Amino acid sequence: MPGTKRYPYGPKIDPRPITPSTNLSELIDQTFLAYNAGRMREAVQLFTRKMLAPDVTIGVSLSGALTPAGLGISCLIPLIQHGFIDWIVSTGANLYHDTHFGIGLTLHQGSPHVSDVTLRQEGVVRIYDIFFDYEVLLQTDAFFYQTITAPEFQKPMSTAEFHYLLGRYVAEREKALGQKRRSLMSVAAEYGVPIYTSSPGDSSIGMNVAAKALQGNRLAFDVSRDVNETAAIVYATKRSGGKSGVVILGGGSPKNFLLQTEPQIQEVMGLTEKGHDYYIQFTDARPDTGGLSGATPSEGVTWGKVDPEALPNTVVCYIDSTVALPLLTAYALANHAPRPPKRLYDQREEMLSALAAAYRQQRPA
Repeated sequence: MPGTKRYPYGPKIDPRPITPSTNLSELIDQTFLAYNAGRMREAVQLFTRKMLAPDVTIGVSLSGALTPAGLGISCLIPLIQHGFIDWIVSTGANLYHDTHFGIGLTLHQGSPHVSDVTLRQEGVVRIYDIFFDYEVLLQTDAFFYQTITAPEFQKPMSTAEFHYLLGRYVAEREKALGQKRRSLMSVAAEYGVPIYTSSPGDSSIGMNVAAKALQGNRLAFDVSRDVNETAAIVYATKRSGGKSGVVILGGGSPKNFLLQTEPQIQEVMGLTEKGHDYYIQFTDARPDTGGLSGATPSEGVTWGKVDPEALPNTVVCYIDSTVALPLLTAYALANHAPRPPKRLYDQREEMLSALAAAYRQQRPA
């Protein structure tokens, strides 16, 4: 019958008019009321009000060219410094371009409408509307080429150890240049945030490692250790009574590597688990094309990636990460006190040993 309430209503849509004094938190809370603005509001509130609880371990995946756009400096570094990111899975490209800033090279705003033939002739590289000199690539390659010849790199290692060592070298270069905290890798090393790369050969960093291997350099990426270390982070979090939250920027391989920790624990190792507890994704990918980048949290439930009871604590917002991440960062910093860093990098061996012991007990050789 008309007027009969069939569903529980949320608050009325009755926003306050925006004024010159409206701050960002008020803007999001009071005017982001529907469509992807509504999902953006839900995402930042979920992150700030639930995921930043002391017992939640937060993993972040990075895909797309985020660091060249400055988001490492403007967003990711402040989030790490406030204890709001505990571990990261990134494309190698994001870490390669992050290094430009750390070793004193520059990227510039440009235009997507300039002739690429002309840019090539003038030695300019373009990432949509970001321009930089071809020499930036050569100098960054030279930095990696020289750095990975150091004695500490002459062994197989996880990408987390590799990026930690690189971060320390970048930090030394920053110090020599009189600059500080411009590199995501250097700050992650400082705060003990492990950074993994799901496809370590798929970037200019991996290309330099491959080239040096032809000269007898013994650095090699232990991808099995990466799989086990990331699973160990999630397993340790859950076994200690904590919760696991993920923030997915884009999609692709880093998204899967972040989420596959739960199937690794449940399906492959046969250990009892339910899935990640909190899930936020910013993406422009549709779910109906069948690609992983567009796969929804509810689909992830079928794989064991997401706890089915946690679906109310999942948000997918169809928005560019370059818009979403600054909003999320500003809202979280304005509305939540810093958390002590968990320094998961320093606990890798302990967590991996605990996972291995549980696996051996469950499935003896």
